Amino acid sequence: MTHCIALVTGGSNGIGAAICSLLLARNATVINLDIVPPAEPPTGDYHYYGVDLSKAEETRSMAARVLERFRINCLVNNAGVARPADLGKITDDEFDYGVNLHLRAAIILSQAFLPGMKAEHFGRIVNISTRAILGKKGRSVYGGTKAALAGMTRTWALELGEFGITVNAIAPGPIVTELFKKSNTPEQASKLIQSTCVGRGGTPEDVANAVGFFLSESSGFVTGQLLHVCGGASLGAVSF
Repeated sequence: MTHCIALVTGGSNGIGAAICSLLLARNATVINLDIVPPAEPPTGDYHYYGVDLSKAEETRSMAARVLERFRINCLVNNAGVARPADLGKITDDEFDYGVNLHLRAAIILSQAFLPGMKAEHFGRIVNISTRAILGKKGRSVYGGTKAALAGMTRTWALELGEFGITVNAIAPGPIVTELFKKSNTPEQASKLIQSTCVGRGGTPEDVANAVGFFLSESSGFVTGQLLHVCGGASLGAVSF
């Protein structure tokens, strides 16, 4: 059985931290790239590296540094920040930040680790998108870039399948994390949670379980897919 050596971006808090914990529980080697360290580093074969993934050269340099120690075969492009702004208030800086963090970093890291995955004829890439790709007020940049990430997922799956590499995406929401609370007013948060078919907000572990499925060695016949982990909130035209 192939040993999972996983790199998770944005793994210090919320969904990313839950993904790291799940993988560590499966005895994987886990590398977390985040701009802030975890409040309490988990136990196990865990390694944290501080990096600003919105900066291309810093991301490339960190990828090279990681490759000096680890042969990554599982990549979770999870890092994301929602900075709500209506269309008329979007700045160039905010647009560039969203593109760099959500798209460019995913491309840079995937490019860095592809040679090793191809050599092993095994690889797993999971991109974390968002339910906001279906539409949400104030999320032009966040929803737009995360929608592009979901689109790239399908293209990468077509390109990489012959090398034993699967590429899938997950669209979470509403997942009750600190980011969720900061990005939504209490009224918005309440309506989003009420929009779920299951009658509750999601947990980071709900998303981590789905990531674990896509990363599994036994999931090699599943690629190019977008899975909504949202309690059914994606079934209606909810936009608050």
